[in-house]
Amino acid sequence: MTYRVCFVCTGNICRSPMAEIVFRARVAEAGLDGLVEVDSAGTGGWHEGDGADPRTVAVLEENGYAGGHTARQFQPSWFSRLDLVVALDSGHLRALRRLAPTEQDAQKVRLLRSYDPAAGDDLDVPDPYYGGAEGFEECLEMVEAASAGLLAAVREDVEGQAA
Repeated sequence: MTYRVCFVCTGNICRSPMAEIVFRARVAEAGLDGLVEVDSAGTGGWHEGDGADPRTVAVLEENGYAGGHTARQFQPSWFSRLDLVVALDSGHLRALRRLAPTEQDAQKVRLLRSYDPAAGDDLDVPDPYYGGAEGFEECLEMVEAASAGLLAAVREDVEGQAA
């Protein structure tokens, strides 16, 4: 049975595609790529059909990540097929929980940085869209830092499903 994870930010062109591509690489490195499906979406549809922001693509490529992306908007009907919905900031967390058809679906929504023990109380990944390259680099650092803990949690869930 495939375990499905969806990362969600605002427009699905900066933070969530970055998290999707980084986490997909972690899943592959862990040998779980046949068991875990990773994608992303935005809370809004402003950029639907667009590729990732060029600055996102640049920082990913500079750090050895590859992968194409087409932006799309998160749909409430997706909750039924997803195991985990990973929000990039607390605004996305609230919006997604409001969209959830059931309380059980709302419990599938988690903040990415909650998987990073070093994150402290600030669990938001700041939106780099209106800034320069350094904001995208900071975003990548946060995504990478949280990916190990997220991978451990997903691995535990996958192994629990297999048992």
